[in-house]
Amino acid sequence: MKEFELKYGCNPNQKPAKVFMDDGSELPIEILCGKPGYINFLDAFNSWQLVKELKEATGMASAASFKHVSPAGAAIGKKLTDKQKKACFVDDIEGLDDSPLACAYARARGTDRMCSFGDWIALSDVCDVTTAKIIKREVSDGVIAPGYEPEALEILKTKKKGGYNVVKIDPDYVPAEIEHKQVFGITFEQGHNNFKIDRELLKNIVTKNKDIPEDAVNDLIISLITLKYTQSNSVCFAHDGQAIGVGAGQQSRIHCTRLAGSKADTWFLRQHEKVLNLPFKAGLGRADRDNAIDGYINKNEEDVCADGVWQRYFSERPEPLTQEEMRAYLDTIEGVSLGSDAFFPFSDNIERAHKSGVKYVAEPGGSVRDDAVIDCCDKYGMVMAFTGMRLFHH
Repeated sequence: MKEFELKYGCNPNQKPAKVFMDDGSELPIEILCGKPGYINFLDAFNSWQLVKELKEATGMASAASFKHVSPAGAAIGKKLTDKQKKACFVDDIEGLDDSPLACAYARARGTDRMCSFGDWIALSDVCDVTTAKIIKREVSDGVIAPGYEPEALEILKTKKKGGYNVVKIDPDYVPAEIEHKQVFGITFEQGHNNFKIDRELLKNIVTKNKDIPEDAVNDLIISLITLKYTQSNSVCFAHDGQAIGVGAGQQSRIHCTRLAGSKADTWFLRQHEKVLNLPFKAGLGRADRDNAIDGYINKNEEDVCADGVWQRYFSERPEPLTQEEMRAYLDTIEGVSLGSDAFFPFSDNIERAHKSGVKYVAEPGGSVRDDAVIDCCDKYGMVMAFTGMRLFHH
């Protein structure tokens, strides 16, 4: 297949639309089911690069959940604890512990379930049956992987009445060194971002504390590779083998950090006993449970515990999770890693990160206020590495 015609571009008025290779060669993909759209392919190719590099850097099966060309979640295939399984809505999945790929996707999807609603999925390895069973019951636009087990493919083909997008990509495909894009009819040219992210990038430790355990090394690598494919400005919190908070596309870095930190806090609070034991009504849909949990934790648009509201979600009125309880719980969290796609210009980012249990930081360095940022890390006993490399993505 040398080109694939799309229904339209980013919006229905943007026609005609297609994907093709400039040099006239075959596309490195095979569409096994469905008809992906323009944004689907943007998500697919960005997310595939992320999981491919994550697998290469860690040696572990990897998965990503993408929405609007930024990751909602990314993870490696570590087994989940019982609390994590329940928080991710996968505690009933048989054989989960035997599939690193399924564990990776359960983590990637389960971290920020509201943002992952209607996601595009990327898998580093051949999709197995266990992973397909998780995908089948979630609201999702499509998946890209280097292959599919026959039974897994049949499961995926049953989604959306046979219209679910399933894309197979050649794992050996290497893009051209020079890439082009057009904006307002003007062509931009640049070298493809081949920068390799691995443990060597974390050797320049600038804080007094220089001890980074192996788990934190993996988490920092996860955060940095995630940032490489996240709309800038961006900050990523990571913990226990997964990105737990992505702050993408903000003009101010502190806003990135606040956004990512609040998402990380929500992930941890999803594992609070009060949240895990919320008395949901029988038959309540997964998306409605996600919305109720987010409202219960963050107290957003409506008070889900209020009279006249709780009856829509719960079989009995739940006891609220107080600010004091949340703060006490979050104060027990430690060992979180934080990556930034560009330098921190002020120490306020570190102050906010500390509130979410951050211990390990990786950022390029190069700010005129680097000393103030380092001093703030030292105040909290954090470890910070200067990578020397910016990771902007647009």
